[in-house]
Amino acid sequence: MNKKVSLITTGGTIASKEVSKGLLKSGAISGRELAALCQLPEEIEVKVIDVFQLPSMHIGFDKMLQLREAIQTELEDETVDGIVVTHGTDTLEETAYFLDLTISDDRTIVVTGSQRSPDEVGTDVYSNLRNSIYVSVDENLKGVGTVVVFNERIYTAKYVKKVHTSNLQGFDSFGHGYLGIIDNDVVSVYQKPISHEVHQVGARLPRVEIIKCYSGQDGHMIDLLAEGETAGIILEAAGRGQVSPHMVEAIERAVQKGITVVLTTSAEEGKSYPSYSYPGSAHDLMLKGVLLGSDYDSKKARIKLAVVLSLAKEVDINTFNK
Repeated sequence: MNKKVSLITTGGTIASKEVSKGLLKSGAISGRELAALCQLPEEIEVKVIDVFQLPSMHIGFDKMLQLREAIQTELEDETVDGIVVTHGTDTLEETAYFLDLTISDDRTIVVTGSQRSPDEVGTDVYSNLRNSIYVSVDENLKGVGTVVVFNERIYTAKYVKKVHTSNLQGFDSFGHGYLGIIDNDVVSVYQKPISHEVHQVGARLPRVEIIKCYSGQDGHMIDLLAEGETAGIILEAAGRGQVSPHMVEAIERAVQKGITVVLTTSAEEGKSYPSYSYPGSAHDLMLKGVLLGSDYDSKKARIKLAVVLSLAKEVDINTFNK
């Protein structure tokens, strides 16, 4: 095959060791140790780069930017055919979408992890890593952007999410399916996104917070966030994008202060949409300057809004319709 892959490690369960019975230390294994444990494809040259060794909940915007820089450095080498990133599963979907949104290279970036540690019975470490290497060099996925490989399936970064705390089938993409599968080292691609959206990103990402909405909620949390350095607020609303009427005045105050407020839905499928006319409905909030988040989930909307606001003071009304 004469292919070359850069394997970039960041920690997580995939690089964990048991420190006492039933308890794991995430990121305890270096990338080189991990690679040595796996039966990596002999026909593909794998270069290992350790960026950091952390649990994924310890990876914030600063670490995402650092990881992006490491990937960009590897992509400067034209002989590199693909990139594989190992990552803890708890925030894997967020990092994957950040990379998808901010790297324009046509070569495939694969993010993977594991639900079980390398030493556990039935571990998924080795299969996920091996499959990811094959996916990263597959010609049919060029130009797709960043994908997630897990349990023999390939997912687009925009819609993948963690759906189970411990099961090997830990990720899914409700309503959109997966792009393809890996079976006995053979990659089969069944569908691809028709476009890949990429944004420039600043050296620092602004504070964007998520508020999960529920019945009878008031605007207390919104007012608290508006007093700080919050640049954006993602509302994870109900249904088509409805919030409690007791929140509306606080939302309006936040918008008037220049905070970008985006309305998403907690439903697994479907879009926020102005279907109703009453206080707290998507239509009502739109009239008050709130942006509709389409079918983005709240975490992905937060990533996108932070990236856009890192270089712009205002957000286009159609930002989330792409």
